[in-house]
Amino acid sequence: MRALISVSDKTGIVDFAKKLSSLGVDIISTGGTFKVLKEAGLDVINISDVTGFPECLDGRVKTLHPNIHAGLLAIRDNKEHMAQLKELNVDTIDFVVVNLYPFKQTIMKPGVSLEECIENIDIGGPTMLRAAAKNYQDVSVIIDPADYDKVLSELENGKVSKETNFYLAAKVFNHTAYYDSMIANYLRDKAGLPKYPDTLSMTFEKVQDMRYGENPHQSAAFYKEVGTNEGMLTSLKQLHGKELSFNNINDTHGALELLKEYEEPTVVACKHSNPCGVASGKDIHEAYVKAYSTDPTSIFGGIVCANRPIDKATAEEISKIFLEIVLAPSFDEDALEILTQKKNIRLLTLDNISKKQPSTAFDVKKVSGGILVQDIDNELLGGELNCVTDRKPTEKEMEDLLFTWKIVKYTKSNGIAIGKDLQSVGIGPGQVNRIWATEQAIDHGQKQLGEDFVKGAVLASDAFFPFSDCVEAAHKAGITAIIQPGGSVRDQESIDACNKYGIAMVFTGMRHFRH
Repeated sequence: MRALISVSDKTGIVDFAKKLSSLGVDIISTGGTFKVLKEAGLDVINISDVTGFPECLDGRVKTLHPNIHAGLLAIRDNKEHMAQLKELNVDTIDFVVVNLYPFKQTIMKPGVSLEECIENIDIGGPTMLRAAAKNYQDVSVIIDPADYDKVLSELENGKVSKETNFYLAAKVFNHTAYYDSMIANYLRDKAGLPKYPDTLSMTFEKVQDMRYGENPHQSAAFYKEVGTNEGMLTSLKQLHGKELSFNNINDTHGALELLKEYEEPTVVACKHSNPCGVASGKDIHEAYVKAYSTDPTSIFGGIVCANRPIDKATAEEISKIFLEIVLAPSFDEDALEILTQKKNIRLLTLDNISKKQPSTAFDVKKVSGGILVQDIDNELLGGELNCVTDRKPTEKEMEDLLFTWKIVKYTKSNGIAIGKDLQSVGIGPGQVNRIWATEQAIDHGQKQLGEDFVKGAVLASDAFFPFSDCVEAAHKAGITAIIQPGGSVRDQESIDACNKYGIAMVFTGMRHFRH
């Protein structure tokens, strides 16, 4: 029996090769792997002694030779195949142990050149892997050091089973598909190919298996995109608490993406992916107290994200209620001492918490039989704000309008948000018509903060008003300014109503549906 070993990840390879050799397997190797195994005292056959041809072109050509691939692809039960091998003086290869050039690690290096990335595209490795995997009934092909022990345990009992070889072969094709997709995506961006090509392959790496999905009867796993994940949800560090669930991660995503819109000290509280309390303040303690006061009912059992470190005073407030998650850039030692006394709260940190997703990123939604793919909604306004009413917003109203516009951007459609003094007052998410969302937001604000507090607040709508009924409701509540995209054929009806009641209204020229 013969094994061909050529690995970039040399984890455990010396011990594995020694055990193969002790079981009577001859070792063939190439380049750096050959050197490592030789230095470990193994009797190793150089690939050139098998091919009768020297490694050349800076190592680009080593294994691309009939003596290798005939030895891999020959079906042992096929008499003609075996006769041809004998005639050609080619021996079979029974084990292939290969992992590929580190293309992913290369493209992630700061300032790496295109040329260096191209050099780290493996050619011979995938070819050998695919050949061996195709002939799985006769060849054991191993790409993962985690499989070394499994192969050895079976080999010690006589031979590797066909079932194990099939498992290993399937693992190979999954891996080479991932590898090729990663290369294709990198080169697509570099070459300026269409962002939405005729065929689309995406590469993700598993972060963890989930206990279950959105509901207990659904299985689930969490995957990350290949490439830099700086400031992204997949770079979270957990300091305390039990394992994150599917819904924890999904809800935290909604809160985190909204938080990234703010530069000032801000806290976002989220429940079921919808914001339920948002506030900015002079410090993170003030921001938390304001956000909590907006909706102390919904925040219970929710997610809190902050864009400043959690200090002792803030931790003392947080500890008064049950929260699933608190995410921040860091926690002061005093804050950790307070919060870790709560067994079930999950404490998470994220460096570069304000960094937004890159413009090249996709937003992907699964639908029956396929996926919908679109750009990430990284924009906020469609250009200059356009005041369409006789009265223009005051400086304070404009500050609150922009603050509240960010909230409604991350509120499920139809979405309405009301804000005042850099604090959410009421949020109406996910209604089937806009007036219900408006009424819900007003009603919540009046019941929680009082009718007097709602007076003088501002209102944001994620899409245009089809009728003036929302303006009428806003006027009755004492709302003084509105921000919305505009674009309805009945815009003038809403503008006239605003002028009638002295409400300032600005158009953004950009809607933010969130379905």
